[in-house]
Amino acid sequence: MTHHVILGAGPAGVIAAETIRKQAPLDSITLIGDEPEPSYSRMAIPYLLMGNIDESGTYLRKSPSHFADLKIKLVQNRVKSVQAAIKTVVLENGETLAYDTLLVATGSHPVSPPIPGIKSSGVHTCWTLADARAIMKLAKPGARVLQLGAGFIGCIIMEALAARGVKLSVVEMGDRMVPRMMGPTAGGMIRDWVDAKGVEVFTSTRVESIAPQAAAEPSLLEKIASTIGIGSSDAAASAPVLNVKLSNGTTMQADLVISAAGVRPAIGYLEHSGITCLLGVLTDEHMQTNVPGVYAAGDCAEALDKVSGKMIVSAIQPNAAEQARVAAANMVAYSKGLPPTTELKGVTQINVLDTLGLISASFGDWQGVPGGAHVELTDKAAGRHLSLQFKDDVLVGCNSVGWTAHVGVMRGLVEGQIKLGEWADTLKKDPTLLMEAYLASAQGQGDWSGAQDERRR
Repeated sequence: MTHHVILGAGPAGVIAAETIRKQAPLDSITLIGDEPEPSYSRMAIPYLLMGNIDESGTYLRKSPSHFADLKIKLVQNRVKSVQAAIKTVVLENGETLAYDTLLVATGSHPVSPPIPGIKSSGVHTCWTLADARAIMKLAKPGARVLQLGAGFIGCIIMEALAARGVKLSVVEMGDRMVPRMMGPTAGGMIRDWVDAKGVEVFTSTRVESIAPQAAAEPSLLEKIASTIGIGSSDAAASAPVLNVKLSNGTTMQADLVISAAGVRPAIGYLEHSGITCLLGVLTDEHMQTNVPGVYAAGDCAEALDKVSGKMIVSAIQPNAAEQARVAAANMVAYSKGLPPTTELKGVTQINVLDTLGLISASFGDWQGVPGGAHVELTDKAAGRHLSLQFKDDVLVGCNSVGWTAHVGVMRGLVEGQIKLGEWADTLKKDPTLLMEAYLASAQGQGDWSGAQDERRR
C-alpha cells in the first residue's frame, strides 16, 4: 500500500492530507505535527488575544474525530532528519517512518534576534497557542508592553494587544512601519495613524538589551501576608519588570516584551537530506523538489512568482492552501506512476492589512522594476495614498493606504499581468481610473475576476 507522509500539521499539511484521501481512498497517510493541540491556524491567534474566539475557534477542523474518520494517522513528534536517498523520516524519539511520497509543510518559526536578555522571563513570541496563553496572563489592561518589530505580522499582533487595553510601545529597526510591504510615504502614514491612536512607535531604532529589574526587598507586612497565604497567587502578578534599553538612548520598563522580529522557514532538519533548499525548499511548478516524490508547500516552500519571475517564499495562507492542493494531487499521481496532473499558477505577493482601522494593501513588485515607470498620489489630510509601478504597459506592483475602493482591481491587474495598452499612460496621469482601465483592458485577456469582485461590493 502506498504511504504518503506529511511533515507539518498546519493549514498546508491538513489540506494536503484531505486532498490525498479524496483522490486515493485506500492509500496510507501519516500527518506529523510537533504541537500537542489539534491542528490550528496561527492567523487566528490575534482573534484569540482580542477575546473574539476561544482556543477551539483557532482549530482548523472542529470535529475531534475528523482525521480518524478519514483514516489519517496523526503523529505528535518533531522531525529530526529526512534521508531522501532511502525514503525515510527520522523522528526525535528515534522512530523512523518509510514513505513513498513526502510533503514538507513545516511552515516557519520566529526569528530570535541576537539581543542580550531576549530569553528572559516575560519575553515571548506570538506564534503558538502556548505563546498566546502566556501573553494573555501578562497583557492585562494598563500593562506596559514593548513589541519588537512592526512588520506585517507585528502589526497584526499590535492590533490584538491594543484591543486588550495595554500601554503599547513598538520598536522597528526600519525607517518606517511594514518596511517590506510599504514604501516610505505609505509606511510613514501608517505610523502617523498608529501614533494618533495612542501607540508609541520608534522607527530606525533597535533594542540593545533586555534585563529583569532587581526585585525590591518585600516589606514586613508583605512577608507576613506571604507567610499566612494572603495575596495574589497569579503567576502574572509576580512576573519581573523588564528594563529595555533602546539604541536611541532610551531605557523603558515593560511588564511584557513581544518579539515579532520576523519568521524563517522551519527546514533545519533537511540539512544533508539531499533536498535542495535556499531560503525555503525549492520547488517546480508541480511543487516537487529536486528529489522525485518529495514535495513542499506553504511557508517553507520557495516557488515561482510569475509576476516578478523570481523564486519566493510567500507566507500567506491562501498560497499555502493552493500549493498544498497542487502538491497532494501530484503526490497521488506520482504514487501511481503517472505524470503530474496539476500545475501551480504561481504564488502571489499579496498583503492587505488593517492597522487599528486603517486599511493598506501591497501587491506584486511594489518597489518597481528596473526601467519601469511609477506614479504616486498622496492626500495625507484624507489619509489616502496610491502608488502604481509599471513595466511597459503592465501594472507590476502597487501600494495603497486608505484606498479601499479598487483593491480587487489592483490585485487583478497585477496577478493577471494585463496589458493596459494606452490605458497605462492614462493611469500615469490619473491613477484613480483603475476600474475603467481594467474594464477596458481585461476584455479578451481572460481575467475578469477583479472586475467581478468589484461589482459585488
